[in-house]
Amino acid sequence: MIEEDDWVLIYFDKRRRYTIKVKKSKTFHTDKGVIYLDSLIGKNYGSRLSTNIGCNFVLAKPSFLDLLETFSRRTQIIYLKDASLIIALASIGSGSIVVEGGTGSGFLTAFLANFVKPEGRVYTYDTNRYFQKIAEKNIASINLSKYVFFKNKDITKGIDEEDVDAVILDIPNPWDVVKHAYNALKNGGVFICFLPTINQIEKTVIELENLPFIDINTYETFLRHYKVSRGATRPMAPMIAHTGFIISAKKP
Repeated sequence: MIEEDDWVLIYFDKRRRYTIKVKKSKTFHTDKGVIYLDSLIGKNYGSRLSTNIGCNFVLAKPSFLDLLETFSRRTQIIYLKDASLIIALASIGSGSIVVEGGTGSGFLTAFLANFVKPEGRVYTYDTNRYFQKIAEKNIASINLSKYVFFKNKDITKGIDEEDVDAVILDIPNPWDVVKHAYNALKNGGVFICFLPTINQIEKTVIELENLPFIDINTYETFLRHYKVSRGATRPMAPMIAHTGFIISAKKP
């Protein structure tokens, strides 16, 4: 049953889907009419309701990805296709201790926190306190704050944590963190960084090869959606192609 301050997904169709927090005496305006949020309280997820002009919608329980879409974005985010591969390559799971360099808007931070809970922690470094405050609000809005420690520090100057499972970087100069990452990682820990250009890849890999890292790999991911209809199923024309490169390396 839906209560005040619960998140709900208001679903009209694939193009009109809205994740909102239920508040008393508030209204939500769409091109399909107005929804009075008071009317959602006490309803069950899966209920079918109508706007003030009679357009039908479904009340659904939002997924974690739906909640991420509510984040305030003041910086470029890591796309789902890249975040998913990062999680897999770093073997992030419940109880993992992760150091992140480059908090940004907190998209990847939230992704990591959702995987490490309830026993793990994410320590996220950023030098820009303005952006980090936005990330803190984003993380708090989906109740993940207790799994994240925000550090307004330059990670290229050093990593405070020891015996961590992964160091994950989204900064312009990850080669300046490679040595610090090696010292902070436990045996079997993984170094990951996300980079947009080839030159950055080369410089980072060379630095990794100067230390006893093994299994150094570079990846690029692509994700294509399909339009499915009888007799006319085909790939969607628009596609998110290059977003960046992912480097992974293991401390033996």
